[in-house]
Amino acid sequence: MEFRPCIDLHNGCVKQIVGSSLRDDSATAVENFVSTLPPEYYAEMYRKDNLTGGHVIMLGQGNQHAARAALTAWPGGLQVGGGINAANARCWLDAGAAGVIVTSYIFSDGQIRHDRLNELVKNVGTERLILDLSCRKRGGRYFIVTDRWQNFTETEVNAESLGELAKSCSEFLIHAVDIEGKQAGIDETLITIIANSSPVPAVYAGGIRSLDDLKTIRRIGNGRVAYTVGSALDIFGGNLNYRDVVEFAHG
Repeated sequence: MEFRPCIDLHNGCVKQIVGSSLRDDSATAVENFVSTLPPEYYAEMYRKDNLTGGHVIMLGQGNQHAARAALTAWPGGLQVGGGINAANARCWLDAGAAGVIVTSYIFSDGQIRHDRLNELVKNVGTERLILDLSCRKRGGRYFIVTDRWQNFTETEVNAESLGELAKSCSEFLIHAVDIEGKQAGIDETLITIIANSSPVPAVYAGGIRSLDDLKTIRRIGNGRVAYTVGSALDIFGGNLNYRDVVEFAHG
């Protein structure tokens, strides 16, 4: 599925947040949208539209109950991420997640913790493990960031790292963090890197604002890069019609 829908949870509510504003103190987060509807409403909508491979992301503490409600509404249809580790990953699969999304757990002091990654693979299998390689630009290159996207690792997003990490997962989720939630246009350079270098399917997020952006992703992504859209969608307070995006993806 080309279009991967999202349910971002913050303080137990469905929200759209400017990614670069996330901190340990939740009061600092810049909110684009706060829904009055429960997470299961969105999960049921995605189920009716047969949108598989979407993700539920827990942004900080206090979101587990809401995440479980979404997974119950669309069992086997959504991935889950946020605070996932080797100890709890299997529990989330048992709760109905199609796969678990992991980033911060497998990095420590900016380095890849291969022991933790291997333990995750042992517990859930590569086919149900998605690695979040969301990144920020530094010195003209893209580096994976962790801990609510605030801390740089030493791992660059390039052919070497994508090739190595792809051995341990089924898919990558990659946010262009500096433009996430800003509806300022997509990062074509990052998308090109992903399309040319990722051995496994990858999902791009960040800056999408129009159907033209989706057409560009389809073109420069060579049909190998899926996408998720958040703040731009009208269901999250934006101007991009959700139904148009669904029809484009199914077309």
